[in-house]
Amino acid sequence: MTKTMEKIIAGKVIAIVRGISEKNILPTVQALKDGGVTCIEVTFSMSSAGKSAETVHSIRKIKEHFGDEITLGAGTVLTPEAVALAKEAGATYIISPNIDEAVIKETKRLGLVSIPGAVTPSEVYQAYCWGADIVKLFPAASLGLGYVKAVLGPLDGIPVAAVGGIDATNYQAFLNAGCVGVGIGGNLVNQRLIEAGDFHGITKLALEYGLK
Repeated sequence: MTKTMEKIIAGKVIAIVRGISEKNILPTVQALKDGGVTCIEVTFSMSSAGKSAETVHSIRKIKEHFGDEITLGAGTVLTPEAVALAKEAGATYIISPNIDEAVIKETKRLGLVSIPGAVTPSEVYQAYCWGADIVKLFPAASLGLGYVKAVLGPLDGIPVAAVGGIDATNYQAFLNAGCVGVGIGGNLVNQRLIEAGDFHGITKLALEYGLK
């Protein structure tokens, strides 16, 4: 198991950072870190090339400021080209909402941890066969805890993370069901608090997960 995989599994919670402005990116990550959340996913936006460039810049900025104190990944990675950009900026794992053979194989070729997104048992198994290290079940809360348990039953040798609709009230149930981790977006990385400059509020949300 790679050091990045060990850190992701030990960290349990990956904070999904989406659409945070450049001036707020470092204070947001610091607030999450102060609350015990040290795995951070910065997502790409497919809306424009400019938005993608902002993501790369944010990843680089976090890496330069925090170094190995943060286990840093890129999210919504849909192309092999985006994998390469994310690695160059400092990402050590790649998360996608879908399974794509080319993306998974490029991720592994570059020595990064691969976490593609799947819904069905067939997709979970296919992603694992292509080289995925962890498979993201998405949207986990919408699918339901019962569904996640049912998928994990016959596929218990494949590391699975739950993403989508996860918060402080239900994340432990998904871990108890056998997930190796969870990804949490707006329920943790609250845009309203960040835009108001209430980074202490972000730390309080992070502390609810009991990681510190």
